[in-house]
Amino acid sequence: MAGAGNDFVVIDNRAGRITSPRELTKRICTRRLSVGADGLILIETSARATFRMRYLNADGSEADFCANGTRCAARFAFLNVIAPKRMTIETGWGVLGAEVSDGGAVTLSLPSPRNFRPDRPLRVGEQTIRGNSLLVGVPHYVVFLRRDLWQQDIDPLGRAIRHHPDLAAEGGANVNFVQIRDWRAIDVRTWERGVEGETLACGSGVVASVATSALYQKVKSPVTVLTRSGIALEVSFEISGGEVRDVRLKGDARLVYRAALTNETIEGFDPDFVRKPDPDWVRNPSLEPASRE
Repeated sequence: MAGAGNDFVVIDNRAGRITSPRELTKRICTRRLSVGADGLILIETSARATFRMRYLNADGSEADFCANGTRCAARFAFLNVIAPKRMTIETGWGVLGAEVSDGGAVTLSLPSPRNFRPDRPLRVGEQTIRGNSLLVGVPHYVVFLRRDLWQQDIDPLGRAIRHHPDLAAEGGANVNFVQIRDWRAIDVRTWERGVEGETLACGSGVVASVATSALYQKVKSPVTVLTRSGIALEVSFEISGGEVRDVRLKGDARLVYRAALTNETIEGFDPDFVRKPDPDWVRNPSLEPASRE
């Protein structure tokens, strides 16, 4: 499935057959050698909600929340008669509400963002980045740009901020680069931890960017957010007591294809080597190269 450009493998795990998903996730999510995805979503039973959603990043790390993934999980559950159009979903961030529209879009009702730290400077090389941090299920760092968002190479700075020692206590952060277009529209690009690169969209990053913009009185609800995929998400909210409340995120949740995975989905390659090659590791020691030149 895909939500605004975030792509996921979604599996009905209500029978509990997948008990240790970390290694499975790394293999399934390896692009070009397997299915390829930003993450794996498991639909499981819940005593607190219509169902439970577990989300694992492409590197196998489990995250408390993924907004685009939660929207995809909601539509998956509806299409597979696991949930009605209006449902509740248990996540690591708590129980959230979701509603699937006739056109396939999904609206999430989210808790208020927490731990907002305005003007949290980070020293990166010879420059000081003046951004803002907050928690939208997972940690985010928001940087405003005046212009040229789409022409920037965000990878070096995104990677440096994501791994910045000042953010280590939070496990690093997703890094959002934001450009304000007007009171009702912003553009956002996100460098995501767990994927370890820029993704085509990040739902929680979109919410974090809108919330930060709202707290600085740069936008008014509702806000249309253009993502790297070219697909827009919509965030509505209220401001009360200096807090962003009644947050709703609306966007597409596409069923791309259904599939039966083969054994070759997970066999014959090392997902860690693909992500970060180790020159001391020999892939097939029984196979001698034809030439060493």
